[in-house]
Amino acid sequence: MNFQQLRIIHETVRRNFNLTEVANALFTSQSGVSKHIKDLEDELGLELFIRKGKRLLGLTEPGRELAQVVDRMLLDARNIKSIAAQFSARDHGQLTIATTHTQARYALPQVVTRFKQAFPKVHLVLHQGSPTEIVTMLQDGRADIGIATESLAAVPDLVSFNYYAWHHSVIVPAGHPLEATRPLTLEAIAEHPLITYHEGFTGRARIDETFAGAGLAPDIVMSALDADVIKAYVELGLGIGIVASMAYDPGRDQNLCMLSSSHLFGENVTRIAVRKGHFLRGFAYRFIELCAPALSEAVVRSALRPVAEAEAAY
Repeated sequence: MNFQQLRIIHETVRRNFNLTEVANALFTSQSGVSKHIKDLEDELGLELFIRKGKRLLGLTEPGRELAQVVDRMLLDARNIKSIAAQFSARDHGQLTIATTHTQARYALPQVVTRFKQAFPKVHLVLHQGSPTEIVTMLQDGRADIGIATESLAAVPDLVSFNYYAWHHSVIVPAGHPLEATRPLTLEAIAEHPLITYHEGFTGRARIDETFAGAGLAPDIVMSALDADVIKAYVELGLGIGIVASMAYDPGRDQNLCMLSSSHLFGENVTRIAVRKGHFLRGFAYRFIELCAPALSEAVVRSALRPVAEAEAAY
């Protein structure tokens, strides 16, 4: 058994059993991947994959058990390198943050600025993706910290913390009739074409639930991944928008007006997450604390410690 075989097992599951993609990801040949799998199965005396001809369809029961151990072993191998780097170069290295466009654009700029001032020699990678992609990056060890509103709290192998709470707000072109509507109601909003976030992004599910709960079916004429696009099309007069309130800037969005909507839409909570068992460098703890001062290194370590002890006893 060797680490290349373990990486192949991990990538095969991750790539949905497509050996061509596994070979490309590991810079080897498909035949080499197949041979490594067969050699490992022969060594263990077990079939790890369900097959149909030469195709792999899934994991057998022992394969599922092995895949979990492989993930832990690869995670620990990465942790060993991180531990060495922590003690040999405390203020050097790379920190990868996986987050959505809304968080990267509106919530994190001040945090990133302060972090870079404190750690100028740390290469900060800000990867923007969907909440599902963020979860996958955390699970695969490609991201150290994940920040999003959706998905993070419900994943068993992640530990997540509250970052900040926020509401959706309605934005309209300056002079729009809704500016005179007091108080603003869901019924009044639903009379106009809507532009808002794509499904799965920035609390869109909460928006849909709010209208559905009131028995309304608004005409959502456009959806986008980020607020800047939504605002651009609202400004063109294609509809009114529903965005995260922090996405509106009176100085920059002078042709738009934000209408108070906190009484209509429920509170959303953006969360910070890390993978259980993932070793965080000292500067990673500092980044989290810059986001939320209450999340000191001691607090985060305490939340992770029971998991680490349980895995050590496994």
